[in-house]
Amino acid sequence: MEESKQVHEEKLEIDRYERTYMILAAAMLGVFFAALVAGAIIYGVHLPTAVGFINPILIDETEFANPGLRDMGDNHYELYVVAQMWNYDAGTTESTAAGFPVLHLPQGAVVTFNVTSRDVQHGFYVEHHNVNLQILPGHIASQTITFSEPGTYHVICHEYCGRGHQTMGMVLIVDRATGA
Repeated sequence: MEESKQVHEEKLEIDRYERTYMILAAAMLGVFFAALVAGAIIYGVHLPTAVGFINPILIDETEFANPGLRDMGDNHYELYVVAQMWNYDAGTTESTAAGFPVLHLPQGAVVTFNVTSRDVQHGFYVEHHNVNLQILPGHIASQTITFSEPGTYHVICHEYCGRGHQTMGMVLIVDRATGA
């Protein structure tokens, strides 16, 4: 006698609400990916990356040996800054009462920040402007912005760099254009 074999088919049932949430989650991932691609291709948004590399031990043999503001003409400036525990060396002798270096810029100045670190990871954040750089030893971070409005703008280290981290800052004073 032959035994009859019964084939059991089990159908996987997904609850209606669970299926809805899975579809919504997949759709949201698709929307986020599309926004990422659109931002990169259409609007040209890119993550800041190192524009160059130097040996932090030999920093005094590079363009960072004399940090400071360099006038490139036509209201364009390059600022070379060396971050180190727990200050920014911007090549200026003027400082605030708290010891922060002070730099003066004319209104409308187009400034390219070139920043590197001598020792550990630091941050470079200019308030009220789109400058937010991660500074790593041996990496040169660079970003260009225009200071359209006169005022005082603080630069802070936003990456924890040790016990004196809270004392690391710089002040940029944008002076009103003459005749404005």
